[in-house]
Amino acid sequence: MIVKTLLAALVAGLIAGVFMTAAQELRVVPLILHAEEYEVKEPAAEPPAATEGQQQHSSLDRSSLIGEMLSALSPITPAYAHEGEHEDEGGIMFGMSRFSGTLLANLVAGAGFGLLLAGASLAFNYPITLRNGALWGACGWLAIHLLPAIGLPPELPGFPAADLHDRQTWWIAAIVLSVAGLYLVVLRGEILAKIIGLVLIAAPHVYGAPQPTDISSPVPAVLGAEFAVAALATTLAFWIVLGVISGYLNDRFLKSA
Repeated sequence: MIVKTLLAALVAGLIAGVFMTAAQELRVVPLILHAEEYEVKEPAAEPPAATEGQQQHSSLDRSSLIGEMLSALSPITPAYAHEGEHEDEGGIMFGMSRFSGTLLANLVAGAGFGLLLAGASLAFNYPITLRNGALWGACGWLAIHLLPAIGLPPELPGFPAADLHDRQTWWIAAIVLSVAGLYLVVLRGEILAKIIGLVLIAAPHVYGAPQPTDISSPVPAVLGAEFAVAALATTLAFWIVLGVISGYLNDRFLKSA
């Protein structure tokens, strides 16, 4: 039964990853391309610009492969989305085009999130079904995207941002505390447990997310707001699709068992 549950989660994650790629191509990628036009308009001040690009590449090189894949669904800017623009040939990741790199990242992230969702359902002894699949997906979206986005909203290329490592560390801590808090609030009936859950959810925001020292940017703020809404909307659709398909496949597998 466990093997069938994990297999269903893997298949659901791959399907949701394909869906996410299509949604991003329709709504998110055009906004990224629009923002890159403002970056190009910046005066190409020659050596400093190159130094900054080299620093950005070195920062990305220090990131793990898993971090690159998860960045496809992370509120933190997927920097590889515009890194390839400065290269004569090749692409964003592993020499692939923007679309291919995004698709691969979404497939891996979708499979990973599907397995995490299934693992959580097994650990909490609360199976994912077609009836509650949307609820599971909504909770995943809350923990991974919406709650962390209160401190670190999705940001466009060219927007000011704090140190990448500091943002990733805060984002991971916010996710862990949000998952624990949602478990206590949603699945536990005790009043004390719900209060502790709310405290855990609020803790990273009370501490505060890392913020940039310089907030100036050539990209219009309205474009950034539109991107944040589009990114959160597409990730919500991803998680709902992931939860519903996982529940449907679980129901089919459980009935055939």
